Amino acid sequence: MKKRFLLKLLAVSAFAASLGTASMAAEPVTIKIGASPVPAGDILNFVKPKLAEKGINLKIIEFSDYIQPNLALSDKEIDANFFQHKPFMDKFAADRGLKLNAMPGIFIAPIALYSNKIKDVKEIKKGDRITIPNDPTNGGRALQLLASAGLLKLKDNVGHSASIEDIVENPLKLKIIEVEAATLPRTLDDVKASVINQTYALSSGLNPVKDAIIIESKDSPYANIVAVREGDQNKPEILELNNTLRTPEVKAFILEHFKGSLIPSF
Repeated sequence: MKKRFLLKLLAVSAFAASLGTASMAAEPVTIKIGASPVPAGDILNFVKPKLAEKGINLKIIEFSDYIQPNLALSDKEIDANFFQHKPFMDKFAADRGLKLNAMPGIFIAPIALYSNKIKDVKEIKKGDRITIPNDPTNGGRALQLLASAGLLKLKDNVGHSASIEDIVENPLKLKIIEVEAATLPRTLDDVKASVINQTYALSSGLNPVKDAIIIESKDSPYANIVAVREGDQNKPEILELNNTLRTPEVKAFILEHFKGSLIPSF
């Protein structure tokens, strides 16, 4: 009788312990993620309720530049960020000695040329001023875009690492001015045209499909990614975040919400 009682007591204790373990496993976890307000912030807000159902509280911290999100990530002020493509992250991390890791890509944001003064690239005249991003990766993309329109010729095989020094022909003697990416839309009243990153174009009310004079091709290799610190890429909550961002529902949201101006990369 005593033996049966002890067995029952052990069984109840084991069950209670298993409940405690399950409860601990079900404890919600918070991911602090830095993001550009548009488009990354919109996409993250879309998946936030879905992640909450899985016990992941997504805390979105908005950044308005391309420098602070990686520094904040490296300094452990945030757990991840979502605003950049891998070539930019790799270059930034190498230059600053940061150990960052890129998760599989979410979308491609084509860079494009915009103007408040002209409607066609053929209207660009001799000596016109054009602003481009001043960071090396996006600056190279901008120069390649201008070259694709016949406005410039670059050294062979420089790819998207091209710089102003790689311009070998500039028949219109265009003045190419490098400025911080976030300020590019504000230069439109002062220059003939500007090559603007998708993030800042969208947040300034520019629609790449309707407003761009020329736009980067859809086979661009620059997919925007979630970046984490090296070693965190296999954390269950990080994997769940990235997997949730790469679902059919998110693909449909990107295509509908951004009206074709962003291209899902999965």
